[in-house]
Amino acid sequence: MCAAPDQGTALPPNTDLTKETVLTGRVVADGQPVAGAFVRLLDSTGEFTAEVVSSATGGYRFFAAPGTWTVRALSRQGNGQTEVRPTGPGLYEAEVAVA
Repeated sequence: MCAAPDQGTALPPNTDLTKETVLTGRVVADGQPVAGAFVRLLDSTGEFTAEVVSSATGGYRFFAAPGTWTVRALSRQGNGQTEVRPTGPGLYEAEVAVA
């Protein structure tokens, strides 16, 4: 079976935040975590780039490049999105509220 890594775990031990850009956060509905949401990463033109499934705690994670990104979540509780603009390497957190 093919699956994405558990999005609720800590960053892999070899992750170097001085060189890598990581987008992470949670999907929530009314402040509560949403597990099993399809979380999509779209580039600045709206083009699909990647997708993961949110963890039991609503967590998601993408390794990306600096720039403008849209994180979109699709779930049974609803859909939502947020924009993230990482300016360089590091950890960038963004919550996605669905309704």
